[in-house]
Amino acid sequence: MPYFDVASSAPLHPVARQALQASLDEGWADPARLYREGRRARLLLDAAREAAAEAVGCRPDELVFTPSGTRAVHLGISGALAARRRVGRHLVVSAVEHSSVLHSAGAYEGAEGGTVTEVPVDRAGAVSPAAFGAALREDTALACLQSANHEVGTEQPVTEVAEACRAAGVPLLVDAAQSLAWGPVAGDWSLLTGSAHKWGGPAGVGLLAVRKGVRFAPQGPADERESGRSAGFENIPGIVAAAASLRAVRAEAADEAVRLRALVDRIRARVPELVPDVEVVGDPVRRLPHLVTFSCLYVDGETLLHELDRAGFSVSSGSSCTSSTLTPSHVLRAMGVLSEGNVRVSLPLGTPEADVDRFLEVLPGVVAEVRERLGAPVSPTATAGTASLVVDALGKRCPIPVIELAKVIGDVPVGGTVTVLSDDEAARLDIPAWCEMRGQEYVGEEGAERGVAYVVRRVV
Repeated sequence: MPYFDVASSAPLHPVARQALQASLDEGWADPARLYREGRRARLLLDAAREAAAEAVGCRPDELVFTPSGTRAVHLGISGALAARRRVGRHLVVSAVEHSSVLHSAGAYEGAEGGTVTEVPVDRAGAVSPAAFGAALREDTALACLQSANHEVGTEQPVTEVAEACRAAGVPLLVDAAQSLAWGPVAGDWSLLTGSAHKWGGPAGVGLLAVRKGVRFAPQGPADERESGRSAGFENIPGIVAAAASLRAVRAEAADEAVRLRALVDRIRARVPELVPDVEVVGDPVRRLPHLVTFSCLYVDGETLLHELDRAGFSVSSGSSCTSSTLTPSHVLRAMGVLSEGNVRVSLPLGTPEADVDRFLEVLPGVVAEVRERLGAPVSPTATAGTASLVVDALGKRCPIPVIELAKVIGDVPVGGTVTVLSDDEAARLDIPAWCEMRGQEYVGEEGAERGVAYVVRRVV
């Protein structure tokens, strides 16, 4: 069964498995002790730190291991902000950061009285270096920017943003969880985080790098391990396996990046040809080589994922109907792109070309079946009735409001309007996206007794 979701978690690399087994036998003792077993554990830990630091592009004494990538982000942000409290309490992040960054920002804003500026992104999911630089202030204590987006694969202009941060005297923390497998992060960053399970290492190991000269004050009770920056007994077998697998995937990265980029290019080109009413999102050029995301009109994302799973493909989604909150992915919302029927495909190392070909064979039939089940329109109608219509989609979730809109848009003359009443947050994204895809005019929102009234004018 093809597994196409390494952006969530990569399968354990064979080198990681071997290193894990070996270090379980050799690295179980306390590396802080001076007896033979402790010295052996310390040698394994030091070697792993050197290997990881070389892959990151920092000094070994600048890198510590943490219990997870999320914990690395939390420690990095809290430590940097605390150390620069006298400078100010302002934090700058992009609108498409991983939830671990945004949750840290929310906690800082709520409990500690800080202020947070979210820098918007363009429709491809990238920040403007100029806009990011303009968000920096005299009281900015820290800025955060991911190296590449976890949902759509867009690479961020880290080098240019790092230059702006350096000029303003603001440290930049880079979440490199998605990109470390493919190479070191360019640019003059100050702090960097990563997560082993994203590159084929074991879960439960993260890393945090803090450049020399960057002010940093670890929060929480003091601990003598990991330079006082990450408390608790080191998971030496996991750390050794994480470092070994990072080195191994880097050795394969150059060749695999070329091969997987070609497969992803095929998906990006073929899906819109095979499936009508599809929007491929993310930057087509500045992107991770193994990841592609697209959204399908008139499709329930959760049902689509279940049907693809039944067909033998494991993929993920940012659609609101695949989450417990019933709100669209914050990444898709910030980009202003279609969220319904969203599919993220992220290919593991070694993905056979035949698996991608079979995915492209299966996808059109699966989408057509889901659309038929939901009663989606097959083709637009061409009648011309009353000058305006109201569609009551209150209480109906994605993609029903857009389906109901599509069914009746032909019932009003050119210049006429359709007003969709909806209390589904996804409608705020999906109705404008539908208008752009179908050549209709999105007029805007109006107040309603319940929910929101979205007004669309027929143009064609």
